[in-house]
Amino acid sequence: MSASTRLAAILQAVMQGMPAALSDRHYPGWHLAPVTGLLNDPNGFIHFDGHYHLFYQWNPLGCAHQHKCWGHWRSADLLHWQHQPIALMPDEEYDRSGCYSGSAVEENGVLTLIYTGNVKFEDGSRTAWQCLAQQNSAGEFDKLGPVIAVPEGYTGHVRDPKVWRHENHWYMVLAAQTTQRQGRVLLLRSDDLRAWHSLGEIAGSERGGLGAAGYMWECPDMFTLGDSTYLICCPQGVAPEEKRYLNSHACAWLSGSLDYEQAEYTHGPLNEMDAGFEFYAPQTTLTADGRRLLVGWMGTPDGEEMAQPTVAHRWIHQMTCLRELSSRNGRLCQQPVAELQALREAEQHYQGRADDMPPIAAARLELMLESQGDIELNFADTLILSWQQDELRLARRSLVTGEWIFRYWTGAARRLQILCDHSSVEIFINEGEGVMSSRYFPDTPAKLTLRGGAELTARYWSLRRCMVE
Repeated sequence: MSASTRLAAILQAVMQGMPAALSDRHYPGWHLAPVTGLLNDPNGFIHFDGHYHLFYQWNPLGCAHQHKCWGHWRSADLLHWQHQPIALMPDEEYDRSGCYSGSAVEENGVLTLIYTGNVKFEDGSRTAWQCLAQQNSAGEFDKLGPVIAVPEGYTGHVRDPKVWRHENHWYMVLAAQTTQRQGRVLLLRSDDLRAWHSLGEIAGSERGGLGAAGYMWECPDMFTLGDSTYLICCPQGVAPEEKRYLNSHACAWLSGSLDYEQAEYTHGPLNEMDAGFEFYAPQTTLTADGRRLLVGWMGTPDGEEMAQPTVAHRWIHQMTCLRELSSRNGRLCQQPVAELQALREAEQHYQGRADDMPPIAAARLELMLESQGDIELNFADTLILSWQQDELRLARRSLVTGEWIFRYWTGAARRLQILCDHSSVEIFINEGEGVMSSRYFPDTPAKLTLRGGAELTARYWSLRRCMVE
């Protein structure tokens, strides 16, 4: 399909699909979501020339994982976003099967994208190229072509470059799979973004003190906060435990130190990044004032995603809220960005027994709770959080079988901050020590009902809509 033919098909899909998506009661009121089709990984998250740019994996032609383009939003304040022209389409031989995930940097004053060009062959095999594209004076992106081929010793599953500047060099972490089907993260270095030198593997399954930890480590992101250097990744194939790694694919983080000279990353154990039903492929950036922000895809590949009812309205998936990261004693914590407080409407309060608290409209809601006892939070009989003294348990019916399924966060929860949108709930535990992010699909505008004899203190706000322009 030529670029002009593909663009015409995308335009027709948007014109036909957007009314159905925007009229769906599950379409978010303040989260970022596709105007039609399928959204997944955030890409190219960056502050550049006075604006934040967030690119994203987008199939505008349907709700399947095909035809991946890079959509593009821009914001001056992290709250109000504007649609920008499609940044990348799969219209070259080296990216004909999809413009897969990657990152963005500023090179000599020019916004530059580094992405994976995916190529699938008729026999089921594949290859991948790490490619460059630069923004031109018209605001469009000119492809510069591949700069990295599949390195020797790895399969065609090499993707998701995340690039940053350290001292006088560019560095990249790159997801890879060995020919023995082990997931690894590679570290590379460059002087000019074009000629790259591999420094070897720095993390992965059966490395760095880890045991078997998956057959592919997708979407790596490396950064330093305080005294710790963190590696976020999505290790596919991690064995599920009784109360951890229960989604079809996991997202996790490592904490340690990176020796740039020796290209060695010394780290601790693998930690689950989010204990909810939907969280994957997060990406971080630095704000203009030096905060480390994260946004993730509120979805999970290969699970029950295609059973979500939004598919009937020609759209699927959304982003998480934007989150600020912090480091506490080598532990990575997440909290909603302060800018989201501008969405709050009139503040309300409650103090007393959970049983006596009146139901709250939860379609668009921010709720802060403090309690020491056992409480149940019931979101429209569709999502139920059991808050016990040493554990949180989140329950939701399977979209396929109708049976109740569960996710867990283990520990003493003293305080919860809960953000709700029309079909999502994000639960931040103990100022971000833990998070549980989940989609849910109530039949009517959601009401939140609290039950239990424990005393609690609550502050809450309805949240105004904030749609992309």
